[in-house]
Amino acid sequence: MTGELKIGAVFPQIDLADDVGALREWALGVEALGYHHVMIYDHVVGADTSIHKDWHGAYDVESPFHEPLVTFGYLAALTNLELFTGILILPQRQTVLVAKQAAEIDLLSGGRLRLGVGLGWNKLEYEALGESFGRRGRRLEEQVHLLRDLWTSKSVTFNGEFDSMNGVGLVPLPIQRPIPLWIGCNSEVAFRRAGGLGDGWISDKLVPGPELQAAKKIVELGAVEAGRDPATLGMQGRVRLVDSDWPNSGFSGLIEQIDEWRSAGATHVAIDTMGAQVGPAEAHLEVLSTCADMLGLTG
Repeated sequence: MTGELKIGAVFPQIDLADDVGALREWALGVEALGYHHVMIYDHVVGADTSIHKDWHGAYDVESPFHEPLVTFGYLAALTNLELFTGILILPQRQTVLVAKQAAEIDLLSGGRLRLGVGLGWNKLEYEALGESFGRRGRRLEEQVHLLRDLWTSKSVTFNGEFDSMNGVGLVPLPIQRPIPLWIGCNSEVAFRRAGGLGDGWISDKLVPGPELQAAKKIVELGAVEAGRDPATLGMQGRVRLVDSDWPNSGFSGLIEQIDEWRSAGATHVAIDTMGAQVGPAEAHLEVLSTCADMLGLTG
């Protein structure tokens, strides 16, 4: 996949909590600044650390997360941004319901959904949703095939290890047939899976450098093994304000990281201002405005 690097922004929902006005202000501001896409994380429930006293996860019951697919229904009407789940934890959700929700968002947005999916790591969340944590890899692989069938066929009959259906279909179908499916990955098995199944891939742990290039080679190998052209795959990067030398060095560190992602072959990159004690929504937008100016984006 070639072309100009597409630059988006991560919705800083941990910082902005349940302030719907802040969500609206932020999304409209991001679009006005010329960004391409908005990226939203997915967590359905968090752990109560008063009960799970040995909890070492990155979030808990104090950490606010908007449900991404419902939120995208709102943003579809509010903006013209591309909508990207980075990532939706697919195996803990009902496949056909995800297919229906995604098709609806794609229709409402005029074909602006890019669905990033992955396995997740929170056993408690899988348990709460009544799904198997141990079989999540096999389930995701089956789900990807079934989602594409549901998005492209009037009638689907399917008998798999996890899902079965006989002569059913979505109405209406999405505009994109199929909706682009990007796969989140952080292990060799997952990199190979992304190359074999995904339209693109994203890793939330890697940054440009030898490890990213090694992962990219595994993704490309997975594509070749599946009879696919690696050049058609997208790669999503992320640059975090909290990892830069902000505010000491301004935003030059972020811009340098974006350039590094471009050189590494990324097709998309998102700026993440969350967790850096930036302040309210307008403060996050000020950071994104400065970066937009430095990047030459046009609203």
